[in-house]
Parts: sequence; C-alpha cells; structure tokens
Amino acid sequence: MRIKDFKLEQFFTKHEFTAPYLLCCSDCGSFSVGELLELDENSEEELKGLSLGYTETQGNPLLRKEISNLYENIDPDDVIVLLGAEEGIFIFMNVFLYKGDHIIVQYPAYQSLFEVAISIGCEVTKWEMIEQNNWELDIDFLKNSIKNNTKAIVINCPNNPTGYLISKEKFNMIIDIAKKHDFYIFSDEVYRFLEYDDKDRLPAMCDIYNKGISLGDMSKTFALPGLRIGWIATKDKSLIKKVISFKHYTSICNSAPSEFFSILVLKNKEYVIKRNLNLIENNLKLLDKFLNDYNHLFAWVKPQAGVIGFPRIKFNEDIEKFYTDLLNKKGVLLMPSTNFNFGGKHFRIGFGRKNMPEALEKLEKYIQEYYL
Repeated sequence: MRIKDFKLEQFFTKHEFTAPYLLCCSDCGSFSVGELLELDENSEEELKGLSLGYTETQGNPLLRKEISNLYENIDPDDVIVLLGAEEGIFIFMNVFLYKGDHIIVQYPAYQSLFEVAISIGCEVTKWEMIEQNNWELDIDFLKNSIKNNTKAIVINCPNNPTGYLISKEKFNMIIDIAKKHDFYIFSDEVYRFLEYDDKDRLPAMCDIYNKGISLGDMSKTFALPGLRIGWIATKDKSLIKKVISFKHYTSICNSAPSEFFSILVLKNKEYVIKRNLNLIENNLKLLDKFLNDYNHLFAWVKPQAGVIGFPRIKFNEDIEKFYTDLLNKKGVLLMPSTNFNFGGKHFRIGFGRKNMPEALEKLEKYIQEYYL
C-alpha cells in the first residue's frame, strides 16, 4: 500500500508546537487532568486503582454504553472504540473498499476521507461545496456522479474546514439517493453537538439508515484530542466484525487511561458541550466582526456549527506567502487551503481556543501594518 503524504498533519508537525498563536486549530481548548477529575468526586480514587493492562479490542463496555447514549437506536455492541477518528477512517476504508470501487466524497475535506481510498486503488469523485452559494452541496451533481461501481457516499457534517451544515431536507435527499442505489453512507460527525442552534442538529446517520456509519471522537466536541479516542457506530454487525479483525493489525486495543477519562467526560457531556459552545459563541462574535470590518480584504461565509471557518483573501497575494509572512512577523498560524488540496486563496481559521482573542488581535495588527 502506497499513500501520499498527509499535508495537514505534516503542516502541524512542523508548526503546532513552535508557533506562539494557533489560529487554525480544529478543536476546542482542552481540559487538564485536574479539571476532569473535578467532574466526579470519586474519580481520583478510581483512577489510582485503574489497571494499565490490555483492554478489550472493541472498547471498554462502559465506554461503549456511554457512546451509545449519544444516539437514538444504537446499542453498545453497535460501537467499536478506536484510536481517534483517523483510525476509524483508515480501517473502514480498508475493510469496505476494494480496488476499482468508486466513492463520492464531500469536498473540501480532511485528506484521509479521500486519500485512503485512492491509495487502495478506488475512483474518487469530489463533491465540491459551492462557496458562492454559502458552501451548499449540489444534489444534481451527486445524482450525475453515480456509476455502476459506486459503493459509498462520504460526508462530513458539520464540515471541516468550512463549518457548513447540511439542511435536514438535503440530508434526507442524500439518504434517499443512497437507499435507491443501495449505497453505504460514511458520515464523519466529529463536530456533532456543536451546532449553534440545536434545532439544526441532524440525526446521526447510524440511527436512521441501516447502511449508515457514524464516525465520532473525543477530540472536537469534547475537547480532548490527547486521549486519541474515536469510534464507529453502525447497525451493520458484519462491518463491526471486520473492523475489529483489522484493528488487531493496528492498535490492538485502546489506552486504559484514555478510556477512563472518556467515560468520565461522556457522563458529564452536557456540562462539557455547554462549556465549549459558550467559548465558541464568544470567539465567533469577535471573528465575525473582524471579517466584516475588513470585508474589502476577506470573503467570509459564517459557519453554522463547529469551531472552524474557511475565509478567502481578496487581495493579490499567494495564500502560502500570506500565512508564512504572518507566522514569521506575528507568530500567528493559519491553515492554507493548499493543505486540503483545494485551490484558491482560502485559509482555515479556528475559534475554539481561549487565547483566540489575543491571536486575532495579532492578525489585525498585521493586516493594519501591511495591507491597509
């Protein structure tokens, strides 16, 4: 198996731990161990007694129970816990797809959602969102892209990097198309529960479609990327068995402390989600004002969910040069659209961190000094 370099992850490897201001991250500001232990008065003693032996390959039963509580029609046995969402994507595509299969992938997207399939030898059609139409998806394009060898539709909603949220009407249309052609739908839902208006929240794909696979993790909505805990939920029992079998060749099992903290956080999910949404709301107000104040320099489709957006520079500058110069002069890191294999002059901006206002001030000073 040959796979191309992961541009986004290489970018973070180079800059994440050296740049003073990360204004491009896709997660909420994380918790400390002490903060997590304060969620339950008995948690510290339970942690001290935790065995650091091997854990169950499918995941701790208590953790799978808590994950199943995030859904309407999912049992603990319908869940397999994995090493982050990334392992979920990698294993699913390796057990489900074969050389010559065709998939249709919402785009722009996290690279592994299409790159793993390409490395297997699959055909990939990129279902591009339309910025001029508020990043909307064209359903006719989906219909016209179907081939005899089409096997699955891959969606990411709420979307990384745009913050786009599919309407319920369009969501149901996608499912109807999949049912008509007997396709699977792989749904990356790592930002679910971070909708700014919970009335806009979509049902989980695994809850409403028997060939639906929902991908979740602790990194985004629950602000704990360091735990490296993700999962797949689906009613397809045979697929769960295949994922478990493949996992024997990757992570084998999950970290016991990571599972412990995941259980603790999911038991207190309402508090954690509210904390993160409050942070997002305050930061997004600042970001929206900034981009509107400088709308002669930036184009901006305001996100509907999550902690990231995908603005575009209007001025005559290469996006790579723009982010590099900003980093060198002000220590602020933005994510150029080139890391999503997406042309144009877009950049991903994140607003889930506590120091986001300070980073935004640095960006504004840079703009005032060099572009006004």
